[in-house]
Amino acid sequence: MNIKNKPSLTRQIATREAALFVGFLLFGLVLLPLLIFYVGQTVFGTYGGAGYGDFFGDISEKVRQGDWVAWFLILSPYIGWQCLRLMLAGWRLISRIK
Repeated sequence: MNIKNKPSLTRQIATREAALFVGFLLFGLVLLPLLIFYVGQTVFGTYGGAGYGDFFGDISEKVRQGDWVAWFLILSPYIGWQCLRLMLAGWRLISRIK
């Protein structure tokens, strides 16, 4: 590998990871609460508030207050993806050792 290309490769990897993080963050902020609301409404019945707007307001308020459970919910798609990548890397490493 040429040393001159190394910063470019590092920049590409960092850009790809940042785009991946932003994509999963948007998914966790926009689509995940929507899915949770509709699944919860189907399984448990109506939400105690005034609908989806109230549900989303409650979640976003908890995120702004720094509630770690709300942040875990928002970041869970990215965390799940990283866990999957880590497992695959481990399996590849184990298969090389054998």
